[in-house]
Amino acid sequence: MKLKTLSLVAGAIALSLTATSFAVVAQTASPSPLLLAQTPQKPKGPWAELGLTDAQKSQIQAIRQDSRAKWEAILTPEQKAKLEAAKQARQAQRQAGQQGQRQAGQRRGGWKNFADLNLTEAQKTQMRQIRESEKQQIQAVLTPEQRQKLEQIQQNFKQRRQQRNPQ
Repeated sequence: MKLKTLSLVAGAIALSLTATSFAVVAQTASPSPLLLAQTPQKPKGPWAELGLTDAQKSQIQAIRQDSRAKWEAILTPEQKAKLEAAKQARQAQRQAGQQGQRQAGQRRGGWKNFADLNLTEAQKTQMRQIRESEKQQIQAVLTPEQRQKLEQIQQNFKQRRQQRNPQ
């Protein structure tokens, strides 16, 4: 009788330990949306690999906002309206869950829509100048090591792009 009771107790303990470990695995494998929202997000893209300080991040953000304002000042009202419509269409696609589904020939980032703006040569030249100025200002914010790492990241990106799209 004691052997039966002892084996039942041992079985119950083994079962509870096994069930507890499965419950822990199931709980950590699928966290709730609340936990996901509270989890700090890691920065993505090449900037995350540079180890930027908070001061550098805010300086780069200010440089980019300034450049964006200059770009928008170059566009005509019709071009701005087309760009805004394309932006809203991309946001609607993202919300519908179609972010990863691109149509054949459609480039990532919506740059196809830039071609649809019918920019004049003067506008294109001004935008190139703004972009070059932005790059120089950002380079001035970075340390020599960060500049070197950014250059390496850009080279790797160009190589991957060429491998995907051989000409």
